[in-house]
Amino acid sequence: MFVHTVFFWLQNPAGQANHDALHAGLKILTSIDAITTAYVGRPAETRRPVIDHSYDFGLTLVFADKAAHDVYQEHPTHLQFVADCSHLWERVQIYDTIG
Repeated sequence: MFVHTVFFWLQNPAGQANHDALHAGLKILTSIDAITTAYVGRPAETRRPVIDHSYDFGLTLVFADKAAHDVYQEHPTHLQFVADCSHLWERVQIYDTIG
């Protein structure tokens, strides 16, 4: 199993249109066939010193293996998402894990 977790910080977090546009783009990504499981969400209301809740959206994608992840990275839908939405964020942080 290969888990790809991505956190996004919006360029303009006060703008609802930016939230809506990024959320819509992230939801489109979840339709890519190489993905086994997908989740798009916002920070939970948990507040403890060890929790980073500074991001605006989180994306967690589960793949069967690294090869499926690599297919996703080059998939036209993913490439179009980056082209269409990269202007919306100021920072992206990615964590990949294997199980």
